[in-house]
Amino acid sequence: MTSLLALGGALSWGVGDFLGGLASRRIGVLAVLAASQAAGLAGLGLWVAAAGDPFPGAGSLLPAAAAGAAGLVGLAALYRGLAVGAMGIVAPISGAAPLVPLAVDAAQGIVPTARQGAGIALVVAGIALLSREPAASGARVASGVGLALVAALGFGGFVVGIDAGSDESAAWAVITSRSSSLALVLIVALVLSASLRAPRRLLLLLVGIGLFDTGANVLVAVATTRGAAGVVAVLSALYPVATVLLARLVLGERLSLARRAGGGIALAGAALVAAG
Repeated sequence: MTSLLALGGALSWGVGDFLGGLASRRIGVLAVLAASQAAGLAGLGLWVAAAGDPFPGAGSLLPAAAAGAAGLVGLAALYRGLAVGAMGIVAPISGAAPLVPLAVDAAQGIVPTARQGAGIALVVAGIALLSREPAASGARVASGVGLALVAALGFGGFVVGIDAGSDESAAWAVITSRSSSLALVLIVALVLSASLRAPRRLLLLLVGIGLFDTGANVLVAVATTRGAAGVVAVLSALYPVATVLLARLVLGERLSLARRAGGGIALAGAALVAAG
């Protein structure tokens, strides 16, 4: 059940991220985040009411609030990266997020197995292949790579925080994280005097982004209550598969043989880490 929930979260995240990348090519990232986060929060209110879990207390939900902030940073970086770079490059690199919870586990004395160590090495190698620009381009690093790495750190921090905050109630943890992220978007927009208006023609797209992203958060939060956070992080980090496939089918993105190999190596490494 843990694996199915995490993989369901990966699929939902992958579709939502593809839609988020499309929207961010048309309007500002803050506007995309504000509308999608608000749409997701409305759906979460219904889930909390249906779950009927008692309020666990503000103290136990602090990690979930931090998870919301980390996840928001990850989403902002990813959406911007998908807007300025190739989705087939940015999405797989952001899939390195499991390295964060694995590092947290290692700090607590939970050492990765030899197979997981090999998987981590493959993830790093895959990222290196994806990041390289051809020598003729005059650039050393492909567009969006730095943003993709920030996204990986943010998503990894989200899993760590949501795992710690879901001990009492997954429903309350997810709605706390989403409330935290939406509040942060509004604060940043206020400080920057940025407009959060979105064209009506994009409202359905923005609602879809929010529903897919929120659905993934719910599935991942529940998965962390049933299994190890490190495994959940790795399986849910397979979301780039959906993003890359949609970019290929819808946008016709083509990657060089080396970059396709890099994406495959990175995802194979993630699978090794999950297998333990």
